[in-house]
Amino acid sequence: MAILVFAETADKKIKKSSLEAVSYAAAMGGDVVAVVLGQVEGGELEKIGTSGGTKVLHADDAKLNEGVIQAYASVLAEAAGKAGADTVVLAKSSLGDAVAARLSVKMGAGLVSNVVALPQGNKVKRSIYTGKAFANVELKSGKKIIAIKKNAVPLKTDGGAAAVEKFTPSLSDADFKAKITSQEKAKGKVLLPEADIVVSGGRGLKGPENWGMVEELADALGAATGCSKPVSDMEWRPHHEHVGQTGVKVSPSLYIAIGISGAIQHLAGVNSSKYIVVINKDPEAPFFKAADYGVAADAFEVVPKLTEAIKALNN
Repeated sequence: MAILVFAETADKKIKKSSLEAVSYAAAMGGDVVAVVLGQVEGGELEKIGTSGGTKVLHADDAKLNEGVIQAYASVLAEAAGKAGADTVVLAKSSLGDAVAARLSVKMGAGLVSNVVALPQGNKVKRSIYTGKAFANVELKSGKKIIAIKKNAVPLKTDGGAAAVEKFTPSLSDADFKAKITSQEKAKGKVLLPEADIVVSGGRGLKGPENWGMVEELADALGAATGCSKPVSDMEWRPHHEHVGQTGVKVSPSLYIAIGISGAIQHLAGVNSSKYIVVINKDPEAPFFKAADYGVAADAFEVVPKLTEAIKALNN
């Protein structure tokens, strides 16, 4: 029995989180059939095989370049039937959540999200309460949809080549009743929700004129930049960089907080990070209690030295 994986794309590239979903499905065993919607850059489909996929269904239709949710759900339901898959795996994301809900209805499948471990029989472990607890959920339906949490499973890199097959789904006008007419995308070399490393700044940076220090460290690390809510509220930084419970929730491998005290709302958005490093001159800052590593010192002295050290390592 095959497992179907929804390989989500951004800017014609397959998202790392979707490759994690392919790796997760491969670890479950059996054939892993990935569905890629819309046009992608050359070489992107090969990543499916490297991550453990055995076959790619590529619906190379320009109408699927944008994330039209209803159309995506229809295509995935058809692909599941074509592949003979009773289980669909995808990465948890804004688009993934919306597509999974509709796909669940179309397939009559049980859906569980935020999954952090391989299934044990019909039971899966999921993260709840913003990563502070876990729940074991039993899926009693014959068909299942599993949405995995980003960075929760290792990325497979030693897979083989996946066979690529052109897939022409049966789309109708009803699938495109909602149409995306324009998009305003966040700018930046690394997208915050997908970043493996995030460097965030808070009010301890004293003003937007000092943000170059954060950006320089992020550039050296190949990281995305984020900020605390007060910083975005004061318009030092754009709102799309606001990290926290009411902003973007991130789960990178490394989260570096500079001059952020660590309000509970901010912690709720970052506590799924594998490692947290806090730099703050206030040794009583609550963020230190959640940190794996902490530097109680003036960020204006520490961060430039840290950046130079990383640049030296890179060279």
